[in-house]
Amino acid sequence: MTKQKFASESLTTMTEMVLPNDTNTLNNLMGGRLLHLMDICAAITAQKHSNRVVVTASVDNVSFSAPIPLGSVVTLRSWVTRAFNSSMEVYIEVHAENIPAGERLMSNKAFFTFVAVDQLGRPIDVPAAVPQTDEEKALFDSALRRRQLRLVLAGRLKPQDATELRALFELETA
Repeated sequence: MTKQKFASESLTTMTEMVLPNDTNTLNNLMGGRLLHLMDICAAITAQKHSNRVVVTASVDNVSFSAPIPLGSVVTLRSWVTRAFNSSMEVYIEVHAENIPAGERLMSNKAFFTFVAVDQLGRPIDVPAAVPQTDEEKALFDSALRRRQLRLVLAGRLKPQDATELRALFELETA
């Protein structure tokens, strides 16, 4: 992974309006429809960063903090926080807006992981992500802990080998 790209080069913004076919029986955006939109936005981000076909490897916890009613405008914004060999962590924020009322709220945020693949579907190296803003730097710095947690939960890393996570729990001795 010798090549580098600024995190901002992968920035993707998508905007959708919540229509009747997107809603549940309470006239709110269906969670599955929102996850679909988030996956598309995050995949475009990962493709921009890697210039490759990407596949979704994981989605971290997604909490639905507020319903998004029919007629709302949904804006999804995502960028690559950090790259590891062939995988990329993508941060995504979802805002819902009631334009006539002048109301805007953050509805969701999550981390998706994508793997870049070659023409045969095999993982392929991606450029390093270079953070520039304070927010990008903070997300970059904490990405390794999130990655180790994902790998431990998936059974692909032993907890004792998760050095970044262990450091969070080790107490300093006097």
